[in-house]
Amino acid sequence: MTQNLATQLREGTTKSHSMAENVMFVKSFLSGVIDRSSYRKLVANLYFVYCAIEEEMNLNKDHPCISPIHFIELNRKETLAKDLEYFYGATWKKDIQASTATKVYVDRIHNIGKNQPELLVSHAYTRYLGDLSGGQILKKIAKNAMNLSDSEGTQFYEFDQIEDEKAFKYTYRNALDSIPVNQTLMTDIIAEANISFSLNMKIFQELDSNFMKIMTGLLSNAISNFKNRK
Repeated sequence: MTQNLATQLREGTTKSHSMAENVMFVKSFLSGVIDRSSYRKLVANLYFVYCAIEEEMNLNKDHPCISPIHFIELNRKETLAKDLEYFYGATWKKDIQASTATKVYVDRIHNIGKNQPELLVSHAYTRYLGDLSGGQILKKIAKNAMNLSDSEGTQFYEFDQIEDEKAFKYTYRNALDSIPVNQTLMTDIIAEANISFSLNMKIFQELDSNFMKIMTGLLSNAISNFKNRK
């Protein structure tokens, strides 16, 4: 039984999407206030997340629920690797580690891939459509905020194998609607998409904490410098 899965996913995750956008780190990012240290940690965390998603999507590429949306041109692992080399240098692989929230996220993706691969749809939808929808805007904000030139440090937002991102989003939504689901499975996929948003929020909230520590440290230094000049 085929349902309008794309629309149901969008409507069923509206609240979660709004909550994620209101996390301090995301709000700061969208306003152009980006701490380079926090940003590169985000890139590292996303690398682990996408490694997990793309590994499980590939392992389950012949599953009837995964096959329609297994677009390798969406893969982000290699672009994130380029960004990590820019931010961390040639030794980036040994210099990065997944945060606590990221480990929870990654573990869930692998568990689903092994036991309920149909729910990988939720995680692919949450990440890839979000990347396509806001990628160019976020790239511009990141470049301006961190004074980055060309695509250095922002390869993540580049989809070189996709000529028309707007048209591809239409193709992706049609692919979602072609997935054979009944009402029970649709409900499960929407529920998992909300969990995916929550897991992303937890990563952002960790970065909130790091961002606040940095801002507090900068404020303390400014106060100390002011007192020393008196």
